[in-house]
Amino acid sequence: MFVSDFRREFYELVQSQRVLLFVASDVDALCACKILQALFQCDHVQYTLVPVSGWQELETAFLEHKEQIKLLIKQDDDLEVPAYDDIFRDEEEDEDHSGNDSDGSEPSEKRTRLEEEIVEQTMKRRQRREWEARRRDILFDYEQYEYHGTSSAMVMFDLAWMMSKDLNDMLWWAIVGLTDQWVQDKITQMKYVTDVGILQRHVSRHNHRNEDEENTLSVDCTRISFEYDLCLALYQHWSLHDSLCNTSYTAARFKLWSVHGQKQLQEFLADMGLPLKQVKQKFQSMDISLKENLREMIEESANKFGMKGMRVQTFSIHFGFKHKFLASDVVFATMSLMESPEKDSSGTDHFIQALDSLSRSNLDKLYLGLELAKKQLRATQQTIASCLCTNLVISQGPFLYCSLMEGTPDVMLFSKPASLSLLSRHLLKSFVCSTKNRRCKLLPLVMAAPLSVEQGTVTMVGIPPETDSSDRKNFFGRAFEKAAESTSSRTLHNHFDLSVIELKAEDRSKFLDALVSLLS
Repeated sequence: MFVSDFRREFYELVQSQRVLLFVASDVDALCACKILQALFQCDHVQYTLVPVSGWQELETAFLEHKEQIKLLIKQDDDLEVPAYDDIFRDEEEDEDHSGNDSDGSEPSEKRTRLEEEIVEQTMKRRQRREWEARRRDILFDYEQYEYHGTSSAMVMFDLAWMMSKDLNDMLWWAIVGLTDQWVQDKITQMKYVTDVGILQRHVSRHNHRNEDEENTLSVDCTRISFEYDLCLALYQHWSLHDSLCNTSYTAARFKLWSVHGQKQLQEFLADMGLPLKQVKQKFQSMDISLKENLREMIEESANKFGMKGMRVQTFSIHFGFKHKFLASDVVFATMSLMESPEKDSSGTDHFIQALDSLSRSNLDKLYLGLELAKKQLRATQQTIASCLCTNLVISQGPFLYCSLMEGTPDVMLFSKPASLSLLSRHLLKSFVCSTKNRRCKLLPLVMAAPLSVEQGTVTMVGIPPETDSSDRKNFFGRAFEKAAESTSSRTLHNHFDLSVIELKAEDRSKFLDALVSLLS
């Protein structure tokens, strides 16, 4: 069913029931789950949490409990969902005319009435065919692209706010959910800025509400602040030098995989007047005098080097006086915990650990996630440098293609969908900055990485073109399906992100040929 009033048509319906909560393996879904858990705890709602990593697990869990499940689908205005009447139509039963012959009417009247009914039925059948043709066109336009609307965590926070049950923790989870969409390029910059504005008003309201409360001076108080901060990954928990080298924006703009790029970075640091000794030690250990004006210094020097996007609207949270995190820090940490390469733990263990890291009572897990995120970001930039220096990114005509070979350092880090997608997006940004071919700058990227050597499978992901005007719509999900169908390639379309598939390595050649033919 389509839900327009989320409180009345969703929450009030489940409030008196035992709830089965399916949660996908992404940071936004985890944040939405945390908000719902807090609401359920507030209203004493019993629930069972089931993590699902893809369609197969969702189907299995659904079939186990299908007798008790109500399936709810929310219609978002910004998702361009087709109108209900354009897609669904009630079946009309044919009228039974068998008794009309014995109503005592003259034969000529019966004939006239029968002719009118035939004309009417013919018109209805024609209208039905026209509606079905229009429905096919609308569904094709709707389904050929994959794109994201409002963050699930923001939707859940809006529900909590409508019920006057919104807490600081819930607001922070909504912020992290939105930031996850921005970090993973799921939404446009305009959509991100608009939603940041909405959350900024909630932050101001919460801060104003808490001004006179005692917890503002508490050692373990929680404070959320709006920041116009640096677009540098994990820099407050790393060294400034490491952050500059492993942030996709700066690494791509400086072209740090080249000797010239490394020289440019040194010139950039010299322009700011920052000693290498200070830059290469932990940010927390830098001289306070340097940290005070660091944002302005970096932005001023970045403008000289043609980098206009060094600062971004975001939020930070303080837990007491010691622990401070930017929203993007939490996104990277949670994502790394969820896709941890540890073989001793199961996917469910990683899910629970990632979910726990979002609670302020589990800061040790969050710090563990930050360390894993640093390893992931380092491996990402090293892999990008390797791909560009060995010319692994090649043009296939309508798209660019890159394949990671077995034996590549850290290759197993990129067998998971979110990690491979992040690597692909960062690689495409770096390639666009490095290539002189104007046509290649406008092409999308298809990337493959080994998944299972024993089963001979690879993970493949499609990334839309890297352009300033990009609407973040991804057409690869539908294209992958068509290419697999036309070549009978053995693929598994199990991920909720339709642009990520699993493919038998033996079928890769014919699959790519079909994809080239389809997109040409």
